[in-house]
Amino acid sequence: MKRVLIANRGAVASRIVRALDALGVESVAVHSDADAELPYVRQATRAVRIGGPSACESYLDQQAILRAAIDQDCDGIHPGYGFLSENAGFARGVEEAGLTFIGPSSRWIALLGDKIRAREYFRPLGMPMLASSDELHSLQDLEDAVARIGLPVLLKPSGGGGGIGMTPIHQADQMAAAWERSSSVSAKAFGASSLYAEQLAVQPRHIEFQFLADRHGAVCCLFERDCSVQRRHQKVIEEAPASGIPVQALSAITARLEGIMADIGYDVIGTVEMLYDPRHGFSFLEVNTRLQVEHAVTEEITGVDIVAAQIRLAYGARLDDVLGASPQRHGHAIEARLYAEDPVRFFPSCGVLEAYEFPDGDGIRVERAYGPGNRITPYYDPLLAKVIARAEDRAACIARLKQALAATRIQGVKTNIPFVLRVLDDPAFLGSAYSTDRH
Repeated sequence: MKRVLIANRGAVASRIVRALDALGVESVAVHSDADAELPYVRQATRAVRIGGPSACESYLDQQAILRAAIDQDCDGIHPGYGFLSENAGFARGVEEAGLTFIGPSSRWIALLGDKIRAREYFRPLGMPMLASSDELHSLQDLEDAVARIGLPVLLKPSGGGGGIGMTPIHQADQMAAAWERSSSVSAKAFGASSLYAEQLAVQPRHIEFQFLADRHGAVCCLFERDCSVQRRHQKVIEEAPASGIPVQALSAITARLEGIMADIGYDVIGTVEMLYDPRHGFSFLEVNTRLQVEHAVTEEITGVDIVAAQIRLAYGARLDDVLGASPQRHGHAIEARLYAEDPVRFFPSCGVLEAYEFPDGDGIRVERAYGPGNRITPYYDPLLAKVIARAEDRAACIARLKQALAATRIQGVKTNIPFVLRVLDDPAFLGSAYSTDRH
């Protein structure tokens, strides 16, 4: 490793720069015209303008990013999360250019990026799953699938993510409208209208399992995270470990997943996302073949630098050398995603950050995307920062996060901090009696 290009922006770009610095590796930040003044651009060893303000003109321009990496004599590209991080064609292009793609091998991204193919692949390997259909091509296909699976079902794009295009169907007379909505949204968001139907779990928890793996056959699960607090299927609060789920159930599914991922020879980094409800237990959702936004909560309870580990593993390091002793976890960590958005209707809020101040203190970590005076534009996801609290137990962790958010000062745009504070005070959250269905 000598020099790595970061094909991303904001908070994750700053996080990757920090990991590369710790490894003694130079970093090259690419930026759009809209992001030229963001902190990550100054933090990197070098910076390169990649294009105009929109994502299509910049962070999604595969050829421009590859040219920049080659021109800057980089030997690797870290895609962060979002944008091109799960684009199999881009990963393959990086590999064919003789560079290291800092993520799983492109074949895993291609296979697991399609939810139908992923389910077909994992089902015979013993992955627990809810009943689902094959690919649906028409409303008649949907009706036939519902007759077999039973209601309620969730209609989902096979190539999607982030909850985009998912439509619950509770009654038969909802099928036609659901089909029109999901196929239209899927075509616009993912370039294809491929859909499938899955049995709808009632009041489930969203639990995910963090994996690191080397290219020599070794796999390690760094325990679980609870990501059940969501709005519009987007995660807002994540925590580790998961509370209110039987320890025996968590231990059993962790061992089962670790065995499956080792058997298939998965590599570098990935997260297996599951639903949990007492009736069905754990059931498979998808594998995210990238670094997760919420990786910090796992880092806080294990002491593992997941980003540095991802980089070293992509370059061929052995898992034992990266992790040392078998990772253990201690304490509790909770992350709140702070967005520039209206806290009631959740519409994005644009403007100049007149104030952007966060508290320091024991057990508080802040991953910043911006700095004072920076402009929040309409071109990208409105994530402002991530605030992570760590404490010895969950109650103390919640109290510490509330104190940190109360002391946070952001002016110039609206934020979702009032919403997050309401969640942290909600009796269902405090009692670990919540689910993705709670609004």
